[in-house]
Amino acid sequence: MTALSRSVKGSKVLVTGAGSGMGRATAELFAREGALVAVTDHLLAPAAAVAEPLAAAGFSARAWKMDVSSADEIATVTRQIGEAFGGLDIVVNNAGISGFSPIDSENYEDVWGRSLAILLSAHHRVIRAALPFLRASQAARIVNIASTEALGATAQDSPYCAAKAGVTGLTRALAVELGREGITVNCICPGPIATAMTAAVPDEHKQIFAKRRTALLRYGQPEEVAHMTLSLCLPAASYITGAVIPVDGGLMARNA
Repeated sequence: MTALSRSVKGSKVLVTGAGSGMGRATAELFAREGALVAVTDHLLAPAAAVAEPLAAAGFSARAWKMDVSSADEIATVTRQIGEAFGGLDIVVNNAGISGFSPIDSENYEDVWGRSLAILLSAHHRVIRAALPFLRASQAARIVNIASTEALGATAQDSPYCAAKAGVTGLTRALAVELGREGITVNCICPGPIATAMTAAVPDEHKQIFAKRRTALLRYGQPEEVAHMTLSLCLPAASYITGAVIPVDGGLMARNA
């Protein structure tokens, strides 16, 4: 057997939406594994609240403000990060919002537009901005965070579902396009995860849903998604690309 590395030590990583939830868990995990991490969020304060304690503890993390609804800000900040780090090896497209709206709602068009901008268009914009740096990497990895809403659907959630389904399609298409350059592109579809986005759901309702819908009978934790992201970014994961992987406690496997 060849000695394929299972370490991301020294890798240069950009994580979007890293000020909370799954993004925060991902940034913290990569930093603790020895990577140099750009912690980005649409506001600087949440990003700094993640990066500064990591740096104080001796890990390599820096905060940047990057609003992924702005194409110009994505292009500018991604370039700044790549130049500051001397390259990029890993991009994790994690930033997200909820997108509930009935199809006949007066504000449907607004919710649709914002959902696609942040949940889908931002992914390709970050990738395009990072691509010159990724092409220079020896183990370039892209991980897009979608949702099990890309694989199923919830009523009144069509903007979010459409955007997340677009992420899975974008992932497969770019895996094919960039595969010849050795750049892998994969997608994770989290199921019910305990984040700020689900914090408004009463714990009792979470328990009912989890016991009714998941095989593991519980909500997942952000760190459990982060570990799958890390696994896809290992140098040893060099033959995994175009994959769409549910991290959902068995939600998509369970019929009833």
